[in-house]
Amino acid sequence: MAFLSSGQKYFFHPCSPKMDLETALRDCSTALNLFMNNRFADALALLAPWKSESMCHAMGYSSILVMQAAMTFEPKDLDAAMTSLKESLQTCQRYRKKAGLVETLTSLWYRQPTDNLTEEEMHAELCYAEVLLQKAALTFLDESLISFIKGGMGMRKSYLIYKFCQSMENVTKDTGTQKSTHIHFRGGVNMGIGTFNLVLSLLPPRVLRLMEFLGFSGDREMGLSQLREGAASNSLRSILSTITLLMFHLYITVILGTGQGNLTEAEALLAPYIEKFPNGVIILFYTARIALLKGNITLAREKFMACIAAQEEWHQIHHVCYWELMWTHSFEQNWIEAYRYADLLSRESKWSKAIYVFHKAAILSMLPEEDVTKLGENVVELFRQVDGLRLTIAGKSIPTEKFAAKKAQRYCSSNPVKLVVPALELMYLWNGFTVVGKRPELTESILSTLVKAEEQLRDDPKYHLDDQCVVQLLKGLCLKGLGRLVQAELCFTQVISSEYDIKHYNYLVPYTRYELGMLHKEKGDINTAIKLIDSVKMNYKDYNMESRLHFRIHAVLDTMGSFSAKPRPSRTSA
Repeated sequence: MAFLSSGQKYFFHPCSPKMDLETALRDCSTALNLFMNNRFADALALLAPWKSESMCHAMGYSSILVMQAAMTFEPKDLDAAMTSLKESLQTCQRYRKKAGLVETLTSLWYRQPTDNLTEEEMHAELCYAEVLLQKAALTFLDESLISFIKGGMGMRKSYLIYKFCQSMENVTKDTGTQKSTHIHFRGGVNMGIGTFNLVLSLLPPRVLRLMEFLGFSGDREMGLSQLREGAASNSLRSILSTITLLMFHLYITVILGTGQGNLTEAEALLAPYIEKFPNGVIILFYTARIALLKGNITLAREKFMACIAAQEEWHQIHHVCYWELMWTHSFEQNWIEAYRYADLLSRESKWSKAIYVFHKAAILSMLPEEDVTKLGENVVELFRQVDGLRLTIAGKSIPTEKFAAKKAQRYCSSNPVKLVVPALELMYLWNGFTVVGKRPELTESILSTLVKAEEQLRDDPKYHLDDQCVVQLLKGLCLKGLGRLVQAELCFTQVISSEYDIKHYNYLVPYTRYELGMLHKEKGDINTAIKLIDSVKMNYKDYNMESRLHFRIHAVLDTMGSFSAKPRPSRTSA
């Protein structure tokens, strides 16, 4: 097989009776280049002829199908991906070292690295772990508890194999007998061990202790170090380690952390690939995301639009861009344009109909009623659809959908009471104020909207105290972003003082205490910040979006180097 250029077709040499490891890895590298150049069908076509014979081809082929299934959520795509993963495991298994009875019994208790594995058998272990992890992740999408347990068991088995591969790498790296293919093995170990450690390190301490009891470990610095090493290597999985780091810096730390990703490192990681894959949708997307987080909304929008225009083969990639474009317009309070993207998502995407319909209704709520009528929409009916569109995983509701359904209840009575600034509240929950804060004029504009909402609430007895507290929390965020810390503190204190009078939105006080702690952190009063933020962890439970706040608490306390507050009796927030 030879690959000519990004614009030309590939061709195959006549098939040989056996695919050697070096050729297989070279084919996978070519397929990855095709994939990064938006030639998804070509990548699959290259891998397909050998997917039943070569573990590398099998892994690559099933990986693409898993990505497709995760984007579409179509039953046929999910079934095709799961079938391919099962076949890939069988293919990988044929290349793994065949253990005798004594070795098998011993490995049940403790598996040690061995120097009598061939290079091919080492790669087989790595490929098996990678496919097993993907199968476990796909299993989680099933709604049954049994599937959830199976997924967890598969994930643990994958983790243990990765640890075994790491032990093999530690044994072999000093031998001086490594083959040319070994760089790809090392890169795979970097990616697997790095990803596991990074993801586990994000978990709140209570959950992390349970995971460690089950045999996992979560060291963030180790995870980042392994992924950086993998990204810097010239291996098959270098780009995958890079994408994992970009996801961490540009999404995970923003939504589940302090809101401040490492944009400097993200730009440095992306730079080599901008030249290599200038029209690749993944590269365009992350270029846009960096611009957005830096507050350059115009450039971000331009790159998201370029990402949409770059390919039509996987239309679901457009949906991720629609989500981001919805927010770029929301940050500017251009609600008509934000609505257009929310409407596209609610009609086309299968990821979470409840969330998309709720966002669409929330955005329409920010418009005058005559504009909503012109658009042919009925906000009340949209909100009433939300609860019936919810999904469950292992019998549990998705937290964001549960939050949306609770908010939408206001419209289910015969005399609905409007939500006040629902789109701005959602902006906060997705940590969008960290973007708005980069643009003082946008922050001032949102503050003006909140002041008008405050006046409206003052004059209308229909609204709950809960609504006033929502406005005060968001006002406090805007004032904090503008450096008006004393006024911001007054807003936060007003919410906290209303704790026992809040009837419905029990998330408000714990989230506001967290924000007050962040304000004290900004003032340099670290002790007060730790005390306030830690009090949320210790004293509040069973409120909406609790897990999301716990992720943020864990992240910020980690940056301040303390989980040392003494435990206090728990109680449930009003």
